[in-house]
Amino acid sequence: MVAVSTTKERILTAAVACFGRAGFDVGLREIGAEAGFSAALVVRHFGSKDDLRHACDQHVAGIIRATKHESVASGDMRHVLAQLAAVEDYADVLAYTVRSLMTGGKLAHQFVEQMIADSVSYLAEGEQTGLIRPTADPEARARYITYSGLGGLLVQLRNEYAEGDDLSTLFRDVLDRQLMPSVELYTHGLFTDTRVEDALRAAGYGTPPDDQSPPDNQTAADGPSAATPPDPDIPPTPEGDRR
Repeated sequence: MVAVSTTKERILTAAVACFGRAGFDVGLREIGAEAGFSAALVVRHFGSKDDLRHACDQHVAGIIRATKHESVASGDMRHVLAQLAAVEDYADVLAYTVRSLMTGGKLAHQFVEQMIADSVSYLAEGEQTGLIRPTADPEARARYITYSGLGGLLVQLRNEYAEGDDLSTLFRDVLDRQLMPSVELYTHGLFTDTRVEDALRAAGYGTPPDDQSPPDNQTAADGPSAATPPDPDIPPTPEGDRR
């Protein structure tokens, strides 16, 4: 992320907090007061409020990108644990992200597309460290993970919380309820074999993988669900008659 002056950093931090807390209709006067400056100084550094919003998008995306890079690309889960322990430090960033999704529009679209592009990058780095499996379509995987993560966050907040609730508590609750199920799903998978994937690929969905062989942990020997079911019209062969 490009280095900026202390004044710009303070304004950006204040703007992210104000936008996340009160929405994008908040005025430059309120943002300046949050940062300890005048509205005129905010304009001098960022121009219009739209320009400030765009700068906030880049600022927040940069924080998310750096956090994900540190966690995934290193392959060291101590970084993840440290970040989870400090979830309160990210409350304003998460609130801004949710507010952007709820508001929609061109800037929100650009914000999400930037997050997807960043996801492609840090997932590729995770592949290089051996933490993440390769995929036939990196962009599609990154898009799905980004959409599902943001969607799960947004749905829980919209469904269970009201304006004015403590954000740190809310995001801690999101982690408590969604983190382990998502990690378990990504680690162990959901289906016991490749029948669903094979059917979808046969129907023309997805990008054909370079290697059609099943992953190491999903072979036909894994269990009866991966084997060909017996024909009910053919009686079983007695054990002694098998050659």
